[in-house]
Amino acid sequence: MINALEVFTTVTVGLMVGVEFSVAFVMNRIFSALPEDSDQLARAHGGRMLGALMPFWYIGSLALSAVWAVAEWGHPGARLVVVAAALLIVSVIMSILLLVPINNRGKTWTPENRPEDWKEQMNRWDRYHYVRVAVIVAAFTFLVTALARGGFA
Repeated sequence: MINALEVFTTVTVGLMVGVEFSVAFVMNRIFSALPEDSDQLARAHGGRMLGALMPFWYIGSLALSAVWAVAEWGHPGARLVVVAAALLIVSVIMSILLLVPINNRGKTWTPENRPEDWKEQMNRWDRYHYVRVAVIVAAFTFLVTALARGGFA
């Protein structure tokens, strides 16, 4: 049963990393290449769509990592999962304090009501997002390392 938890947790976090990496390095670059109104409209739609999904994914990934750490507490490799969970906590805190406020504003904007500095705000979101992606990639790396060690037996 613990092996299934380890694999499920690692896959869940890995998929989250893939989505966030794609947003940072693929989707937002595509959006930025669109004509101005299309860029802003695409970001607003993405903010609404992913903004509804990602909180559950981040919290779920953190919860799964915490359960894995508790289930294997006392085994030497559990430290890797604890570090991963700590990094996921950092990503959730970053999200709540830095990214969500910008996203909540941006997802309501239209070409008619967006502020003059909307691009600056989106660039700030992008910079925070790059850091968050690095944090969750690190968390994923710790989980993969723990999983690759064959558990903690």
